[in-house]
Amino acid sequence: MLHILVVDDDKNTRLLLKAVLEGAGYTVSCACDGVDALSVMDKEHIDLVVLDVMMPNMDGYEFTKILRDNQNNLPILMVSAKQLPQDKHRGFIVGTDDYITKPIDEEEMLYRIKALLRRAKIASEHKIVIGDVTIDYDSLTVTKGDEVQELPQKEFLLLYKLLSYPSKIFTRIQLMDEIWGADCETGWETVTVHIGRLRKRFENWDEFSIESVRGLGYKAVKKR
Repeated sequence: MLHILVVDDDKNTRLLLKAVLEGAGYTVSCACDGVDALSVMDKEHIDLVVLDVMMPNMDGYEFTKILRDNQNNLPILMVSAKQLPQDKHRGFIVGTDDYITKPIDEEEMLYRIKALLRRAKIASEHKIVIGDVTIDYDSLTVTKGDEVQELPQKEFLLLYKLLSYPSKIFTRIQLMDEIWGADCETGWETVTVHIGRLRKRFENWDEFSIESVRGLGYKAVKKR
């Protein structure tokens, strides 16, 4: 499931955007300013940021500049009550991908987010195709030719996340928090167990593999 970070110093706005985005099927984390947002990103894998401009400690401009200066191309939708052209220009200069003004049109925001994710080549169509293999998010199935495997939900979500970002390393804690939830009482060893099941299930498939990265976590490798 795609993971969006909402960054806004107003609690009511955070709660509203969280509810709207979760209603649209996204996983949502929240932060109250740029400093808090960087801390969240250290712990969780984020696919897109919905970012307020005017915030204490670190505003949206500074947060965006820090990401871009560090070669982080995470999609950013900047949100601001400021509507003057120069304010929008500043946002684009520091590296935002899109800009929307308050009060927020919720439907427009969702369209813009979908477009940004599509541009970022994230699998917004809910399918990943690798050679003859199709991983279908909506049916929780992995298909190769005439063979169709319907996976348990957690196994599928784990495989889908890894294959959505081939060669990207995910820590066990990142995977645990995103797929099982940060409040889950199960230990990160659960991730190891599920990885083992996936490897066994697809051990004779040549299109992809799941590899361990010693001391860090796991990554998926596409071979076709």
